[in-house]
Amino acid sequence: MKYKIGMYGGSFNPLHLGHVDCIIQAANRCEKLYLVLSVGKNRNEVDYRVRYRWLYQLTKHIGNVHILVIEDSAETKQEYTTDYWQKDADWIKEQIGEKIDIVFCGSDYDENSFWNVCYPESELCIFTRNEISSTEIRKNPYQHWDWLPNIVRTYYNKKVLLIGGESTGKSTLTINLANRFNTNYIDEAGRDISERSGTDLLMLSEDFTEILLQHKLNEMKAIEHSNKVLFIDTDALVTQFYMNFLEDPNIDKNKALSDAIDALNAYDLILFMEPDVAFIQDGDRSEVIKNDREKYSNQIKRLLEEHGRKYLCVSGSYQERYKKAVDAVLEILQ
Repeated sequence: MKYKIGMYGGSFNPLHLGHVDCIIQAANRCEKLYLVLSVGKNRNEVDYRVRYRWLYQLTKHIGNVHILVIEDSAETKQEYTTDYWQKDADWIKEQIGEKIDIVFCGSDYDENSFWNVCYPESELCIFTRNEISSTEIRKNPYQHWDWLPNIVRTYYNKKVLLIGGESTGKSTLTINLANRFNTNYIDEAGRDISERSGTDLLMLSEDFTEILLQHKLNEMKAIEHSNKVLFIDTDALVTQFYMNFLEDPNIDKNKALSDAIDALNAYDLILFMEPDVAFIQDGDRSEVIKNDREKYSNQIKRLLEEHGRKYLCVSGSYQERYKKAVDAVLEILQ
């Protein structure tokens, strides 16, 4: 049987595969399905614009799904009682403007729920759901990762930045960590750009501009395909360090860009590689930095501190660095 108008609502905080299954089944059974996104203005929920996008991306190909957003001021779900029920139901009915033939909900609701009490003229379809709840997922999304659609996982992906001076093992460690956690990484955008004149000593000002912009774009793309965590080799502040060290001729404008990108950046963990491993000259590393590694390492630290960045220092052998980094990443995933 196909219904003309159907409705399925929830907070989708977060959207999970149980919701996805219910939405698909409901859309299959209706000429037109309304998804009602419930937003608690005074509850600590994922931004409703993010949740709206999840629903839109999930259903845009279907063709018969429409999304409504309704807000309430209850501070907890328990406070969303009959005082809100009828008012909100009346608003929903007014927005839809047609008789609602069927209301869908999951089996976490019963016959005394909002959906049955406020829509007596509609048939009630309760989908059997025995999966994990949004409440449980919120407690630890990484423990219930398999229940999150790909479009939702991006929101929960952590970002770990590896930073430090030259020849401190950060690039190798970045890749090792990505392999250890079965995820992806982004490397330094400046590695190839800085060699366009054959040497970084003759970089153009626009090279620094491109490095700053390209690195941020690489991060924005990579986070969409990460598995719980994205590892990032170097950031805008290290580029700012090199703008000073290599005497960028247009440093004021590039510094302003670097500061702006840094203000946009958010990391869950910053690992700072101390210069206490052997310096390996791979052909393009600075002999000036090699001769005073502590000095230049401290300059990068000062940049981090001036921009309010907290970091975890990683030192010792390569094995000790790897173990300390793995433990730190596991901690942020708890």
